[in-house]
Amino acid sequence: MTDQNENEQQPAAAVDDSATTEAKGFEPLTVAYERLRHSTDSAELSEFARRPLPDRANQAAFSRATALLEAVAGNRHTPVEDRVFLATTMPFPNVLVKLSEDPEASVRQAVAANEDDKNWLVGRLTKDPVPAVRDHALRNKRTSWKMRLEGAQDPTADAETLDYLGSLGTEREEGAPAVLASMVRRAVALNPNTSQSMLQKLANDPSQEVRNALTQR
Repeated sequence: MTDQNENEQQPAAAVDDSATTEAKGFEPLTVAYERLRHSTDSAELSEFARRPLPDRANQAAFSRATALLEAVAGNRHTPVEDRVFLATTMPFPNVLVKLSEDPEASVRQAVAANEDDKNWLVGRLTKDPVPAVRDHALRNKRTSWKMRLEGAQDPTADAETLDYLGSLGTEREEGAPAVLASMVRRAVALNPNTSQSMLQKLANDPSQEVRNALTQR
């Protein structure tokens, strides 16, 4: 009887030992965050950046993973291609804010093009010192009309971006607020960098104000 009781108790003891080992290996969130934030192990950081997120139904695990991605995104030892991947695919503001401050223009450009951005974040990127970043931000549907107008007025804006802005409310976003879209197209008509092909389109613009702006060039 004694031997049988001892054998019956062994599985429970084994489970307890396993749980203790797992508990010892678990890092509190703040500890794991600081470790990843200061890690110089590019391979570990890359693996974490590409790791599938837990199911949202597991709220605790999901929140932990997204919080730790912020640390990975802000670590310059995370390979650039992985930072671009995060900037392109992540919808989380805490991660995107970190990446929007990245010294690599390609990372900021990916954030600027991410349509999960908050409008204030993509608006900030319309002021980026690198033209390609500004251009991608201005073409993002999250960009406010105020930022679009300022972009259309920018004397350093390139012709491709002005082509995009000049089509708002007509060829693109046909349901856009008519007055705001017209103001942007009018600014494009006045911008010295606007292409000849776009000027020809604006000459037939449905807005009289846009057409009149062409005579002011």
